[in-house]
Amino acid sequence: MRFPRPHTLSEIADLIGARYDGPAEFPITGMNEIHVVEPGDIVFVDHPKYYDKALSSKATVILINKEVACPEGKALLLSDDPFRDFNALTMHFRPFRQAAAAIAPTAKIGSGTSLGPQVVVGEHAVIGKDCVIHPNAVIGAHCVLGDRVVVQSGTIVGSDAFYYKKRPDGYDRLRSGGRVVLEDDVELGALCTIDRGVTGDTTIGKGSKLDNQVHVGHDTVIGKDCLIASQTGIAGCVVIEDQVTLWGQVGVTSAITIGKGAIVLAQTGISKSLQGGKTYFGSPVEEARERLKELAAVRQLPSLMQQLKKQ
Repeated sequence: MRFPRPHTLSEIADLIGARYDGPAEFPITGMNEIHVVEPGDIVFVDHPKYYDKALSSKATVILINKEVACPEGKALLLSDDPFRDFNALTMHFRPFRQAAAAIAPTAKIGSGTSLGPQVVVGEHAVIGKDCVIHPNAVIGAHCVLGDRVVVQSGTIVGSDAFYYKKRPDGYDRLRSGGRVVLEDDVELGALCTIDRGVTGDTTIGKGSKLDNQVHVGHDTVIGKDCLIASQTGIAGCVVIEDQVTLWGQVGVTSAITIGKGAIVLAQTGISKSLQGGKTYFGSPVEEARERLKELAAVRQLPSLMQQLKKQ
C-alpha cells in the first residue's frame, strides 16, 4: 500500500505510540507484507522465526517487538504488539467507510460498461471499458478492473483476507487495506469470492477465466490465460503462472507456486509447489501418470491376495 504522501519515521511512530531507532526524518512511503515489500515500506514481524527474514528484506522500516541492532540504511519501530500497530496503520491510511450509495461517487466506470441491478461499486474502484457486471455483484473499494471484464451474479471482488492472530480471548483479524486487480478480458463466474490483498494486490492476469464458486485468497497472483473450474479453493500468497488449468474442486495451500502450463485434475490437493508443463492428480499431489499407476496397482491387490492364499 502506498501512502498518499511520504511520512517521516517520527510521524509514523507518533501515530502508533511506538519508539523508533533511526533518524526522525527518515522517509517512509508505504507498508506491505514480507513477500511483497519494497524499499520505502514498513513491514511488521512479531515472531523470532521471522526476525532475520524481516530485517534482511527489502523493507526500509521494520516494525518489531524486540530490541535488535538496526541494519544499515534502515530504521526500526519498536512495539510491544506489531500486529496491533500494523492494523492501526492500515485503519489510519485506508479506513473502512460505510457505503453511502450503491455506486460510490468516487468510483470510475469506463464507457460501454454495463452494470446490472443491485450491483455495488465501492469507493475509488476503477472499472474499465466494455465490461459487464451482472446483478448482485460487488466490486469493493479501491479494486481495479481492466477492459472487457465479465463478473457474473453474486460474485464479490474485494472481500477481506482470511488472516488471524490467536489471542488469549479469541482471534484478532489482520485488517485488509489492499486491492484486487483484474486485468483485461478476465471473466469470473457466479458466486466467486476474490479476497483483496492485506496491503498489496490480489491479481488475476489478462484473459484468465474462473468458473462458478471459485475462491481466491489474499495476495495471490494468477497469471495470464488460466482456466480455473468450479469449487476450486486457492489460499493466500499463491503464485499461479500463465496458462495453468485447475479442474473442479482443486485445493491449493498457501505460499506455493504452480508453474506455467501445469494441468491439475479434479479433486487434487496441492500441498507443494509444482513444476510447469506437467499434469497432476491426487491428494497429496503427484504427477498424474504415476498416481494412476499406483491406483491401478492397488486394484490388483485383492486378486494377488487370493493367489497367495491358494499357494
